[in-house]
Amino acid sequence: MLKFKLVIAYDGAAYQGWQVQKIGTGVQEKVEAVLKRYFPSAPRLHSSSRTDTGVHALGMVAHFEIPKAENKLPIARLAIALNAFLPDDIRVLSATRAPAKFHARFHARGKQYRYFVWNHHAMNPLLLNRAWHMARPLDYAAMKQAAKYLVGKHDFKSFAATHNYEMESTVRTLTRCDVKRAGMQYTFVIEGDGFLYKMCRGIVGTLVQVGFGKFSPGDIKAMLDRTDRRAAGMSAPAHGLVLWKVFYKPQSHRAHRGEKSKS
Repeated sequence: MLKFKLVIAYDGAAYQGWQVQKIGTGVQEKVEAVLKRYFPSAPRLHSSSRTDTGVHALGMVAHFEIPKAENKLPIARLAIALNAFLPDDIRVLSATRAPAKFHARFHARGKQYRYFVWNHHAMNPLLLNRAWHMARPLDYAAMKQAAKYLVGKHDFKSFAATHNYEMESTVRTLTRCDVKRAGMQYTFVIEGDGFLYKMCRGIVGTLVQVGFGKFSPGDIKAMLDRTDRRAAGMSAPAHGLVLWKVFYKPQSHRAHRGEKSKS
């Protein structure tokens, strides 16, 4: 068997998330359908993450395996070949050979999400379905101060949505939680070793509420301590969120340099 690593970008507006769905369409389904055109074994994609309905990605990582006998395309042309049949809102940014032991999910050591907010009384029409429109003025300094309380190892249960299964642990470590401003656009950068269900959206929604004065920056610590979703703020809508990149240890995802897919 040969293993390949893909980095995939997509606009999630038309999809019910990444995963194959019983009702609706997932991004994974679209990519697997194109893989089947080139590889008769119809390989299954294994992804680094799952994104929810309406969430976007710039750096989703996934891997698949095929029997060596099916290996017909030069590796340099694999991404081009896949993109030829994918819809315009899904693109394979890179395709490389991966070590046999590589796993897109289990070898990921961290992820970075970015969330975009447009803070003006009129929404920027070029950012529709790409940013959350917040018409109320936001206190940049207060949001930056509040974000600092979220960095480190904490129980993030207060910021995660409820789901129909029990989590073994709701403790996660954020290595970065920052707010950047460029004119009317705010970018929330959240980086960590793992994320609970809708955790990023809970964090951003709460920080935005700090921005318009519903909470003070110091309230964040009490929210963490409560470990109760009702203690924190609102969840931001899905369409402003982007899975920006996935981090791996160098040896776990290094491509085979100079190697062609065709054997």
